[in-house]
Amino acid sequence: MNIRDKNIVLIGMPGCGKTSLGMLLAQMLGRKLTDIDLCIEEQAGCTISDIFQEGEEVFRNLETEAVLALEEEKALIIATGGGVVKRASNMESLKKNGIIVYIDRSIKDIAADIDIGKRPLLGNRSDRLMQLYSERHELYKKYSDFIVKNEGEIGETAKKIINILYGG
Repeated sequence: MNIRDKNIVLIGMPGCGKTSLGMLLAQMLGRKLTDIDLCIEEQAGCTISDIFQEGEEVFRNLETEAVLALEEEKALIIATGGGVVKRASNMESLKKNGIIVYIDRSIKDIAADIDIGKRPLLGNRSDRLMQLYSERHELYKKYSDFIVKNEGEIGETAKKIINILYGG
């Protein structure tokens, strides 16, 4: 399959820049952005935080449904939720027609940027961010085709991704 038909799938920690990078890449490459968390909220008719009130498993099931719905899509930019890597089946589905890019950003930079109160799995605890990182970092590396550091200006990070994928 031609690279221009493949989805570009962004994975990484909450607050690493998946959605912001996804919007920028969609604009730069003339592709549609699909944010899996937004798809889940639209499908459920409520917020991610509300869904987590019913339990993480309820959310993960909805996430898997949203991933499966994208399995046959082409040429999308897909911003995933940070925990999509927790189910191997999700990653198998995303890899079928996608190039997986791990957006690696330092925990210090993430903690400085995000409002942990709006992230259900962080539960208003900054130490939880480090715990999630230790649980997921190896999974992000395992499933990614490429790792891109998000260390500076977001436009530069987007250019790095484009250069890796298309050369130049």
